[in-house]
Amino acid sequence: MNAAQQPASRARGRPRSQASEDAILDATLELLSDCGYRDATVEAIALRAGASKSTIYRRWPTKENLVIAAFARSPLLHAPARGDVCAQLSATIEQFARYMQETPLGAVLPVLVAERGRNPALDQALQPLVRQRREPLGEILTAAIARGELPAGIDIELAQDLLMGPVLQRIMVMGKRVDRPFIDAVVSNVCGGLRAAAGS
Repeated sequence: MNAAQQPASRARGRPRSQASEDAILDATLELLSDCGYRDATVEAIALRAGASKSTIYRRWPTKENLVIAAFARSPLLHAPARGDVCAQLSATIEQFARYMQETPLGAVLPVLVAERGRNPALDQALQPLVRQRREPLGEILTAAIARGELPAGIDIELAQDLLMGPVLQRIMVMGKRVDRPFIDAVVSNVCGGLRAAAGS
């Protein structure tokens, strides 16, 4: 059978190994956490993952591509379907706090935040992923406005910053644990401030 007679469904080349891809992305997160962005070289990642540099570059042409792919594996937040605005916000922020304190995200995010100011390519690639992880809070706030729980005209982007800022400050800057009572207090104060500002 010549080449023209080969079955059309036959795939060319070897299929990508999911196990190898997982090992590379896991190694990327580990080295970002252990060594920082600059020392987490493709060579070091390949060595830890038991892969070749050529294998990595075939899948991710740049180090930024690889780092973003690894960061993208961090869990997304999911807004609860029920509850008032405070309960929904607290539950969603609690998810984020848990991921920051119990997964590699807590060690990797500060590294990426520090590097993005020096690396325009990383900054541009990271922006949509960060926005994606903020969307559930925006959806909760928008729905609360529609239900009349929060006043119309509030700055949703600013509200998201006010809600997440204290959590990030505690975990990333102060090195403290964040628990549900702290989150509830933040949410209560932010929502109360939004209502008061709209009524002033």
